Amino acid sequence: MIKFFLHIRKSLIEQKKMGKYFKYAIGEILLVVIGILIALQINNWNEQVKSEKSSETQLSQLYQNVSDDLILLKSLNQNIKNSLVSCKMLSE
Repeated sequence: MIKFFLHIRKSLIEQKKMGKYFKYAIGEILLVVIGILIALQINNWNEQVKSEKSSETQLSQLYQNVSDDLILLKSLNQNIKNSLVSCKMLSE
């Protein structure tokens, strides 16, 4: 494929058709720019998907941590209530 484009380029320069050569060169540049823009769009989409997955993972971990903390707090609350009852009994 590269040889094909190289042949076109050489023939246009040799025939001194600079107008056609410039059109060809601009077309090549546009194809490269379009390819780069497509690659950037795919990369942005991929990064967004990764970010969403990371956010979901962090949220589920946060939910699990809060659930564990609530269980621990309930246990501590019960221990404090038991301690208060024991203190009252001792003070009497």
